[in-house]
Amino acid sequence: MKAIQITTPGVINLIDKETPVANEGEALLKVKYCGICGADVASYTGNQPFTTYPRIPGHEFSAEIVSVPENNKGLKAGDVITCNPYFNCGGCYACKRGIVNACYDNQTMGVQRDGSFQEYITMPVERLIDGKGLSAQELALIEPFSISCHALSRAEVKEGDNLLIMGAGPIGLFAMIKAKAMGARVMIADMLESRLNLAREYGADMIVNVKEKNLHESALEFTNGNGFDVCVEACGAPETFLSCIDEASHGANIILIGNGKRNTDFLHSIILKKELNIFGSRNAFTKDFEELIDLVASGKVDVMKMVSGIYKKEDAQQAFESLKNNDGSLCKLLIEF
Repeated sequence: MKAIQITTPGVINLIDKETPVANEGEALLKVKYCGICGADVASYTGNQPFTTYPRIPGHEFSAEIVSVPENNKGLKAGDVITCNPYFNCGGCYACKRGIVNACYDNQTMGVQRDGSFQEYITMPVERLIDGKGLSAQELALIEPFSISCHALSRAEVKEGDNLLIMGAGPIGLFAMIKAKAMGARVMIADMLESRLNLAREYGADMIVNVKEKNLHESALEFTNGNGFDVCVEACGAPETFLSCIDEASHGANIILIGNGKRNTDFLHSIILKKELNIFGSRNAFTKDFEELIDLVASGKVDVMKMVSGIYKKEDAQQAFESLKNNDGSLCKLLIEF
């Protein structure tokens, strides 16, 4: 079979390798579509500290079941599914407390272990998630959606809450879609008009291009001077984290999804003064995947508007280069297998 391999940073090869054989308790899957995550791009550019080379990337994917043992999920050969790609050890303190998404020895497909960018993979049956009739392309978008869904579950988001999202990339947009489905009023901020236009299409109550409008003045207008009940940081930048602190109301919740690469300096007394709750968020639970599959299946959300292009596996390096040099006009890219 064929597999896409990042041989060294900046070099992608389409390699031949043996088709895997399913062990006891595993299903054999034929991969349909894979999404390219920011973590995959970081592996490609050499900026992912957890990646070793050579590495097959990918953890956002859909697949058709080739063979599967008898199971209590009702899954059978021919079903199109997605999977939970975060492998946990089961024995660490986090796993023993059920926080398997934050396992001390977490191994995410495509980062700490080979991923889904190959024609066939095997997966433990318990990691298979019923696609409930969604298309293979839609199912390849559920994993990044689940990251945002899990993040919002970290803090109470109630109907009528005023919610700020800093960053209108895929994760920020997915967070906005989920927050709107929960009944929140959402203001989303970014520097790129193309991303904000997509946010508008998805129903943002207010968009703010921070290069053109003052964020603080917009926040005061949106919240009647009260500040936001929930702030979501989806960029991983010190500046956007500090904006969340500034624009949060007293007693607000701040959720961090963006993976930062720079230190943030601030006077922590403001957290005490406002009595802020600050939550980190990592990966997702299987129940997040299932909840979002139901949401998309309901027809209330068109996730395909998030897709900027679909590439054949032979053109993977071109797709990665496009995202490496993304001027903000690209959202999600899929690889077709």
